[in-house]
Amino acid sequence: MLSKDHRLRHEKDIGKVLKSRAGAFDNACGVKMVKNDLDFSRFAVVVGTKVSKKAVDRNRIRRQYREILRSMMSMIKPGFDVILLTAKPALPLDYHQKEAKLKGTLHRAKLL
Repeated sequence: MLSKDHRLRHEKDIGKVLKSRAGAFDNACGVKMVKNDLDFSRFAVVVGTKVSKKAVDRNRIRRQYREILRSMMSMIKPGFDVILLTAKPALPLDYHQKEAKLKGTLHRAKLL
């Protein structure tokens, strides 16, 4: 689980990130980001009902991406608010495939 400092929780912060144009995407996941004035980065993971109608599947994907982010926290540049958006192709992927896709997406977004 992400520590409390690394969670993007407030609606106004999430709205600011969603309005930004900066980001990187692939077929399974994408990131939108905006600079913050903090010494650390904050994250939110969004898994919509278009990915799966089953809450069990959506929560599993959310937990896996949060764990991947937590394990990569030392490599991620500080000072950003980031929203991780998922898509339907993420559903059949296993943990290691999701990790590889997310690393590629964060690298394209210049966050690694």
